Amino acid sequence: MSTIQAVLAQPSTCAEHASALSGLHITADLSGCAPDHPWMTQPHALRTACLAQVAQAGLSAVGDLFHAFSPVAPGQPAGITGMVLLAESHLAVHTWPESGHVTLDVFVCNLLSDNRARAQALVDALVRGFEPAAANRQAVSRGLPQASR
Repeated sequence: MSTIQAVLAQPSTCAEHASALSGLHITADLSGCAPDHPWMTQPHALRTACLAQVAQAGLSAVGDLFHAFSPVAPGQPAGITGMVLLAESHLAVHTWPESGHVTLDVFVCNLLSDNRARAQALVDALVRGFEPAAANRQAVSRGLPQASR
């Protein structure tokens, strides 16, 4: 039986696990990214960077998918949507090279360990890598509401 299964199999109330199941959701909206930056239009380059930064942050990738969109008009750049499924939750990246924008979305849960610093390190590394002119970041603590019986 895995550790998660063992925790979930124990009789308890949701309130006892509310803090353990809490998580951190970080988003970053980037602007002024260079349209010719490889991460903006090349799925393999973005995938390689994301997986490397996930590992560097100490998180565990368990799957990924990166999709390149078709240009709206011939000769125009086209963006990418990428997703890395983490044992701790997920990383999502969306690029718009035609406008120089990127959105990042990282969520981590904290069931077995506190992953907040790892999530922040991942977002920081990706923001640095995209080299935006501006970045707007938001962080939301998420979790289960306290159960009442």
